[in-house]
Amino acid sequence: MASSRFAAPVESRYFEHYVPGAVHEFGAIEVREDEVIAFAQRFDPQPMHVDPEGAKAGHFKGLIASGWHTAGLMMRLYVEHYLSHVASIASPGIDELRWLHPVRPGDTLHLRVTVVSAARSRSKPDRGMVRSKIEVVNQRADVVMHMTAMNLLLCAPQ
Repeated sequence: MASSRFAAPVESRYFEHYVPGAVHEFGAIEVREDEVIAFAQRFDPQPMHVDPEGAKAGHFKGLIASGWHTAGLMMRLYVEHYLSHVASIASPGIDELRWLHPVRPGDTLHLRVTVVSAARSRSKPDRGMVRSKIEVVNQRADVVMHMTAMNLLLCAPQ
């Protein structure tokens, strides 16, 4: 499916700009070994994430990023390129988070985001809920992680 362009830049994007069915691609962010290790030492200190030499003998045959680090890299791209800088209120959560392939130092990741639905609130008509399928894709076109995000966004001022 071809990538769509938003009608407004992220700095002036509102609920109405998130059109169901639209697919947006953006990024890239490089996965750096020092960041993989530093993140894992602090938050997910498993050998496959913190010990480059020991990881070679493990199941993944080398160092891999924590899935939570991958989610953090995804969030960086999502906030920079997709999520409105003026209308984002909050997120009630995510659904269906899956890590599908290991992410390794040297990988370059980008996002493919599909607007699944956009529903205006009946009780608070100045806002709406946008559900987005987020796919994190590496340089080999492998989807390494996917999830569905929910974001509450303000409608454009009248």
